[in-house]
Amino acid sequence: METLVMTIMAEDRPGLVERITSCVADHGGNWLESRMCHLGGRFAGIARVEVPAEKLNGLTHSLHGLESDGVRIILESGAGPVAPAGMVASLELVGNDRPGILRTVTGVLAAHGVNVEELSSECVSAPMGGGELFQARARVLVPVGVKIEAVRADLEKIATDLMVDLQLRPVA
Repeated sequence: METLVMTIMAEDRPGLVERITSCVADHGGNWLESRMCHLGGRFAGIARVEVPAEKLNGLTHSLHGLESDGVRIILESGAGPVAPAGMVASLELVGNDRPGILRTVTGVLAAHGVNVEELSSECVSAPMGGGELFQARARVLVPVGVKIEAVRADLEKIATDLMVDLQLRPVA
């Protein structure tokens, strides 16, 4: 079996995911994992699939055939899942929206060698005083040898400057 990672971009519309999953299934492929969402009227997704080696070219041709319908798919060879070396933790952030919040937070994480494995964020209307609240949730991997308390302490230092509530907790 060959493993592929697909990055998918298109105008969002009903039936789009079905067309992509049908291409994979029609070529004997197996859908392993994916993350997909609607962002600003667009569909964005990433998926990992496996397909029999002898059907790889057919699948590739079929997926690229969707480009005539406005679907952009980038295919890369992908390895299987790698066991994490370290502690998985969740990070939650809420605060008044302003430029640079994620840059500052991810700078602290990078300084400690912490890997961001998943990240979602959004701006929502503040319930009492108007304005916009920025919310982010992330799953991160704290490497072996790095103390989560040290990462948390550095995040708490910047939280005051950013005027955000930040929480970093190990995932059970």
